[in-house]
Parts: sequence; structure tokens; C-alpha cells
Amino acid sequence: MIFHSRRPRLGQHFLHEKEVIQRIITAIAPQPGQHLVEIGPGKGALTFPLLQQRCQLEVIELDTTLVQLLKQKTINTELFRLHHADALKFDFNQLITTQPLRICGNLPYNISTVLLFHLLDYANAIQDMTFMLQKEVVERMVAVPNTAEYGRLSVMLQYRCQIEFLFAVAPRSFYPPPQVDSAVVRLVPYESLPVMVINQQHFFQIVTQAFSQRRKTLRNSLKGLLDTQEIEAIGIDSQRRAETLQLLEFAQLANYFTVNK
Repeated sequence: MIFHSRRPRLGQHFLHEKEVIQRIITAIAPQPGQHLVEIGPGKGALTFPLLQQRCQLEVIELDTTLVQLLKQKTINTELFRLHHADALKFDFNQLITTQPLRICGNLPYNISTVLLFHLLDYANAIQDMTFMLQKEVVERMVAVPNTAEYGRLSVMLQYRCQIEFLFAVAPRSFYPPPQVDSAVVRLVPYESLPVMVINQQHFFQIVTQAFSQRRKTLRNSLKGLLDTQEIEAIGIDSQRRAETLQLLEFAQLANYFTVNK
């Protein structure tokens, strides 16, 4: 028998409430033959219900003890494959087949944002992603302009994915309970991006710098990239703040920078 001691540095909070687990499985709606990837399976709260759906399941777990626990609890099956790896460094290209990837998991909250950006590198091979995250992060992901939650994360993810806040989850659903509320979110990568961006690196640079000092106006926050005259030439008031701009306007700023710098 393998016993597991929680490792706080890995952000481990184990989901145990059956009603929440079933709601997540229903949200994912796995179908036989589909190719699913679960990140951070922990003790298998989602893993085993997913296997019951006869989908092809890959799981990625960093904790050595949990890897052994999952091996012990899992009946050998051609539909299940366990990867002992760090999801932040994992090459998801090795999982790509003729079936698109459907990715899910209860992500460690301390790495969730970085991991989302890592996964976007493989967006062309991903059908959808369903994750449990800190509720505050999900609210930022779906935020609209002119709200306190709207920022770099909102713009960068909404450029690549359609995002839907599914439902909130209380701390009592986990052991040990986290000190924050959680939420389940679905991301569906766009087949055709909603705005045209000439250079994605320049887009990332403009968005990041615009929000780096979010209380400053664009004429000040974008200093060194675009001056007042250039911002105004696009048709954007340089006295506006980043939090007021639509996705299209960020794309316009980035494309002007690409073409003229």
C-alpha cells in the first residue's frame, strides 16, 4: 500500500466531492475513442471516471509518489498511459495523433497561468481544454474591457480561445481546502483567429507593456514602442488606458508597430 503526503510546493489540493467531480465529467462529456489528456491527476478523482467512458486517456503527473499510487490503482489497459513529467516542460507534440487532444485537469494554481500559455503553443492540435482553476484567474480570463479584472491574461487568451466560465467550486470540495474559491472553465482554440495579427511576438509585447502600468495612459505606458502621434494615427485616443481597449484595438497597435518600426 502506498501512502502519499501532500506536497505544498506543488500546490496540491485534492478534489473529493462527488457532485463536483460528476459536474466536471459532464462538462467534459468524453466520448469513446476520443483522445483525452489529464494534467495533474493527483489521486485519480477525475482519472477513473474518465476511464469508465472508454476514451483514450493520457495523464501527466510530476509527483513520484502519486505516479506510483496511480499505477497501483489502475488496471492495465490499452486506453491508459501515464507520463511521469512536469507539464510545464512537457512536449505535447508527442501525444498528437489523428485525433485532436482534449485536455483537462485540476491545475496547480501556482503554475496555472504559465501552463495555459505553454498549452497555447499546441493550440492547433487541441479541440478544447476544461480546467479547474482559482476563481479569480477564471474571472480575469473571461473579463471584458472597462472592468478591474480585464488585463494581459484576458487579451492574450481571448485572442487564441473562446472562453466560458462554467461554474464555481467551494473550498470544501478539496482536501485540504484551499484558501480561495475555484472555478471550472472551458477554452476552445479558434480555428480562425478573431483578429488579424501580423507578428504575434509584437502583439504580446504591446499588450504586456500597455498593462505593465495599467493606471497610465497609452501615451505613457507605450513610450518607447509607439509615440502619441503614432497611436493617434491608428484612430485610438492616446489618453485612454489599456483596460479600455478592445482586442481589435490591441491588434491594430501591434500591426502598426510591426509595419512601421
